[in-house]
Amino acid sequence: MVSLTDYLMGRDKQFPLTPQQQANAKETVRRVNLLLARFGETRKITSGYRPPAINAATAGAAKRSKHLDCLAADIEDANGKLDAWCMKNLKVLEEIGLWLEHPSATKNPARFGEGWCHVQIVPPKSGNRVFYP
Repeated sequence: MVSLTDYLMGRDKQFPLTPQQQANAKETVRRVNLLLARFGETRKITSGYRPPAINAATAGAAKRSKHLDCLAADIEDANGKLDAWCMKNLKVLEEIGLWLEHPSATKNPARFGEGWCHVQIVPPKSGNRVFYP
């Protein structure tokens, strides 16, 4: 199970959250835990809350990343099993209220075995359950 502390990664100490970010973080963690329970495996958060300074220093991060407002989470997925499961279980994502960044966008081919599953609790501009950044 992922905790709020896991999600915040200690960043809230230096960069305090607004009340809205706090509420968003709690909801994101709740939905990530629902996803992991349905998936049946424990995973770690590799990126949760990202204050602006950290987001700007994160390679490939969108300028207006959903991580800034605690609306998204990156979940460890080096073996790709979680992404593959999500792609086969889009109805579960819909039931939980999660949107998935397409797995092809969450792998680093330069570093074998590095990958993550990006989910967010708000739809992307396209509205698609699976989207490209």
